[in-house]
Amino acid sequence: MLNLMALKGDPVIWGCGFPSNPHSGTNSSACRLSFRREFHGFHRFGKWDCCYSLVCQRAITPVKDEKPMHSGVEPGVEVVRTQQSQSTALNKDLSSLPRPLSATDLSSSSSGGSKVRVAYQGVPGSYSEDAALKAYPKCETVPCDEFEAAFQAVELWLVEKAVLPIENSVGGSIHRNYDLLLRHRLHIVGEVQLHVNHCLLGLPGVRKDEIKQVLSHPQALEQCEMTLSKLGLVRISVDDTAGAAQIVGSQGKRDTGAIASARAAGMYGLDVLEERIQDDADNITRFLILAREPIIPGTVKPHKTSIVFTLEEGPGVLFKALAVFAVRDINLTKIESRPQRKRPLRVFDDSNKGSAKYFDYLFYIDFEASMAEPRAQFALGHLQEFATFLRVLGCYPVDNGL
Repeated sequence: MLNLMALKGDPVIWGCGFPSNPHSGTNSSACRLSFRREFHGFHRFGKWDCCYSLVCQRAITPVKDEKPMHSGVEPGVEVVRTQQSQSTALNKDLSSLPRPLSATDLSSSSSGGSKVRVAYQGVPGSYSEDAALKAYPKCETVPCDEFEAAFQAVELWLVEKAVLPIENSVGGSIHRNYDLLLRHRLHIVGEVQLHVNHCLLGLPGVRKDEIKQVLSHPQALEQCEMTLSKLGLVRISVDDTAGAAQIVGSQGKRDTGAIASARAAGMYGLDVLEERIQDDADNITRFLILAREPIIPGTVKPHKTSIVFTLEEGPGVLFKALAVFAVRDINLTKIESRPQRKRPLRVFDDSNKGSAKYFDYLFYIDFEASMAEPRAQFALGHLQEFATFLRVLGCYPVDNGL
């Protein structure tokens, strides 16, 4: 079950086990990627000895910024199940739509069926729900009012998966979800790339020139800056795009429009006044699929691996860390740095030059290689020579379909 390989370097052993889950009655594939100075039965290995499993997906090495989450959930809280609703009527009964889960709504519950339950942030009709339906066309979507509530819904077995945005081709990275990836022990098991088509929505019968103000998520407003400036519309920020459509549909103000998807227009009884109003036609959002357990990486399809690590301060340390991928012809598709919140500054004392303060960062990297490939295994083994902390967030198939 373990793939053993001897590497030269620092005495590090990566171990992976498969404990059974006494609560579920099934075997759990929860793997831990742990870095230790010694491991019983493997003292004979050399300086870079390594005990590695192909499905090791998370490290148990602590980091200063990492803090386990505890939910203050009261038992017996009702969990609202979701349901798809389509209507073109203006005075739609919005109470029939599922209410987003909040952190206080979460309590343990079984799925009670074979359909995959997928959590997302927002209300029905949001782009996140579109991404969930693209990944799992027959799934039951569960709206959550916050990103963290979606993480907790997976951890508490309310849903099987969560689909959350991580970056946009125009707006850049969603930093909140990068931070939550480190704070929670979920695994990335897939990705979804969704082409975003922003539409200007209004009440039935309203002309585009009657709209005086528009509601939407701040990023959607920013991505449609040129169109909104041309129309001379006042921008009003709300939590999400579908929520904006819901507000316009329920308030019934003819001079108020929303920027959301065409599917949201149908759900909340609105007309599409204009399609594709975004400034950049190639507006793509990348979503991550999260689960409690990792998947077994393969080599048949192209795979991507996501990791997070920290480094000691010093000249050329980041260069050396990135070079472990370059020398093995591994392409990096994403590099993101985030400050360690619990230790944002590092003090360096020099007897000759005095004290200096540096920002202390976490580095998130995506690279195009499967953990089933020896080159990826050796690259991470080499990276451990420079990293003070290393965790594999997930290894998953690449999504090339738009």
